[in-house]
Amino acid sequence: MLVRLLYASRSAQPESAEVTESILAQSRNHNPACGITGILCYGGGIFLQALEGGREQVSDLYGHIQKDPRHTDVMLLHYEEISERRFGGWSMGQVNVDKVNTAILLKYSEKPELDPYTVSGKVSLALLEDLMATAAICGRA
Repeated sequence: MLVRLLYASRSAQPESAEVTESILAQSRNHNPACGITGILCYGGGIFLQALEGGREQVSDLYGHIQKDPRHTDVMLLHYEEISERRFGGWSMGQVNVDKVNTAILLKYSEKPELDPYTVSGKVSLALLEDLMATAAICGRA
């Protein structure tokens, strides 16, 4: 059974590109063998990540993320059973929100910034889909 999990977290070191790069590298090394795909969106010290794959594998990975010292304030935003993947082309695609047209962010929140803590999980998922549609996602692997 396939599931999609969406969560938000804050970087333990907010202005550290090394943290983001280490998360991406670890994801791209680990996820293919587990059948996990998804996107990591980051900006302003906040991560928004969608994970897709088998229920057990996604649940296990989310458990590890909750304990990962690179993340704080980990919050589950959305979880659902799915019939197909939306982000299947990426072992872990990436979006640097600082390089995205702010109009896309403003479309989904009060301010032109990434803050999944102030919107619903469905709104955050819609943002990720919009970013995918506008080719803002890179790192296809």
